Amino acid sequence: MPKIIIASGPVIVENNKILLDQHGDTTFWKFCGGKIQGNESLVETAKKRVKEEMGIEIEILNEEPFLMHTKKETPEGNLDVILVHFLAKRIGEIIPGEDIRKWDWLDIENLPQDLAPNILPALKHFGFMK
Repeated sequence: MPKIIIASGPVIVENNKILLDQHGDTTFWKFCGGKIQGNESLVETAKKRVKEEMGIEIEILNEEPFLMHTKKETPEGNLDVILVHFLAKRIGEIIPGEDIRKWDWLDIENLPQDLAPNILPALKHFGFMK
């Protein structure tokens, strides 16, 4: 098992609201996205994962991503996790995939406490928060 995971996904903001969902093995609100598989590029992974999770296409607005390192504890030991997020625009209507427990457009000025640790730093990076 690799000791590092690289995951990629889009940051989608419309009318001062951010698209977040709850999926996977935590109850945090997260960006769409997931692990890179095979020979996928970071952008290809972001596009593929948002299509799987939300049924939409995206246009990457900024090729310079936000990067963040974190650690994840597993029964096999700690993993290094590199999170890569691109500012993107939604194309199409949202039709959530079966793995999505919950999704919403959350007001940037009134975000809940249970956010994944990369949400606020990514919003600051792209200039949506101070």
